Amino acid sequence: APLVESGGGSVPFGGSLRLSCKVSGYQCMAWFKERQGTGLASIDNDGITRYADAVKGRFTITQDKSTGTLILEMSGLKPEDTATYYCAAEIYPCTGYLQPVLYTYWGQGTRVTVSA
Repeated sequence: APLVESGGGSVPFGGSLRLSCKVSGYQCMAWFKERQGTGLASIDNDGITRYADAVKGRFTITQDKSTGTLILEMSGLKPEDTATYYCAAEIYPCTGYLQPVLYTYWGQGTRVTVSA
């Protein structure tokens, strides 16, 4: 099934947003800044997470297995966080975690804009 994202929008500096992505049947999932761009956070089916240094302490990735939803909670947003955010997933166990080339399935993207 295709990945469907939601939750983007415009917020001021320091604001928060919650991105969601419908995922089901995948073993490794992640959020990227721009398609095939910077990996931000990944999570596997055991709940093990990894984060890029730029978002540690500000972003949190979780998976709600009951609803099949991948979530990215973003806080302390900065203008440089402005981008189109993509969820990605893979049916195989996590290997590269934050490397976009290792993910086969991608969402359509959701735009996040942070004003100064």
